Amino acid sequence: MAESGPGTPSLWRNRDFRLLLGGQVISFVGDQAQFFALPLIVLAVSGSATQAGLVTGLGTASFLLFGLIAGALADRWNRKVTMIWCEAGRAVLVGSVVVALATDSLTLPHLYGVAALNGLLSTLFLSANSAALPNVVGREQLSGALGYSETVHNTIRVFGAVAAGALYSLSRVLPFAVNAVSFAVSALSLRLIRGDFQEERRTGPRPRLTAEIREGLSWVWHQPVIRFLTLVSAADSVRYGAGYLVIVVLAQEAGASAVEIGVIFSGAAVGALLGALVSDRVVKRYPLGRIAVTMLWLEALGFPLYAIAPNPTTLGLVAALESLVAPVYMVAISTYRLAITPDELRGRVSSTESTLTMSALAIGSALSGTLITVLGTERVVLLLSLWMLCLAVLTSTRRAVRTAPIASLAKPAPRPGSGTGDESVVRTGG
Repeated sequence: MAESGPGTPSLWRNRDFRLLLGGQVISFVGDQAQFFALPLIVLAVSGSATQAGLVTGLGTASFLLFGLIAGALADRWNRKVTMIWCEAGRAVLVGSVVVALATDSLTLPHLYGVAALNGLLSTLFLSANSAALPNVVGREQLSGALGYSETVHNTIRVFGAVAAGALYSLSRVLPFAVNAVSFAVSALSLRLIRGDFQEERRTGPRPRLTAEIREGLSWVWHQPVIRFLTLVSAADSVRYGAGYLVIVVLAQEAGASAVEIGVIFSGAAVGALLGALVSDRVVKRYPLGRIAVTMLWLEALGFPLYAIAPNPTTLGLVAALESLVAPVYMVAISTYRLAITPDELRGRVSSTESTLTMSALAIGSALSGTLITVLGTERVVLLLSLWMLCLAVLTSTRRAVRTAPIASLAKPAPRPGSGTGDESVVRTGG
């Protein structure tokens, strides 16, 4: 999938990248197993669907409440050490659920505590991981590394639900045991990485954490392409959050069984996988602006097809087609953002984007049921389509976006105030 330029060694020859990606793959498999099993366990313990929704929603809440702080900490602390301790902490938390299940002593407060703490550690880990990647693979291979990451994640999405269901059917302890082991393996793989996860830092008095958060927000605001596309991605996430329930209701109205609904979303995962496989080639060939505009127009023109799809099979095909271009855009915008962001700001910039999009996703999910009840499913599809059409038009008329370069060729933007002061340099890499 990823291509190397002349004189550039293959990404797979990069031992540190193999260890980083391998640990992430194993960890993501465990996450998929736990994601499937957690609401079932909460239902078994409490008998309440409301409690199940609250526990599973704590992961989103952690982004909303802790995301900006996590980004600042990822820039302040040693990223490699931080990631290792996050994985070790998650292994212990999930391991406590395994022990409680095995001894028949699991309680609802225990599950709430594990979900909340796991969400905080996950948010911190993701901020540090995103910021560290350019230092592990280098700028030339950044889009390829992101493409591989999207590919393996979508591959696991395709088969993850089936595998998780099989584990849970054997024993309700197994999904959590697998996840606990996966975190431990991920921590070990991180420990074996030799390279640094961040550039040299300057000593001297550090500003307050709130000041560092404001610095990250200010940097994003003064980058017109990043600022605009981050807001557009957040607006599109409102549609994505609402679209999940819309597709489920449309499938039920078309007579789909629970298995067929699962197949529809597997179709979306297959489409995303195909897009991820070609993402590196597309991102290295076409400018970011063209990719962004193309994705938004394809989404705006493709989403109305859900309303006229006559059966579950057609819904699955629409889901696959609509999901095809999103991974390409994700690799393009992530490559561009990481390429132009100074290393010491990457955690904060990435967490700003994650916090906004996750907030919008939560808003869309919360509004979807009310919209369907008030307007009806087909009208909600048309409303969301009109929303995306507006985003496509706005993006198409934005000159800064239209003229954005090929993502991998973008040049770093300076940090405000960089190059001033008499601070000495110290190394804080792993």
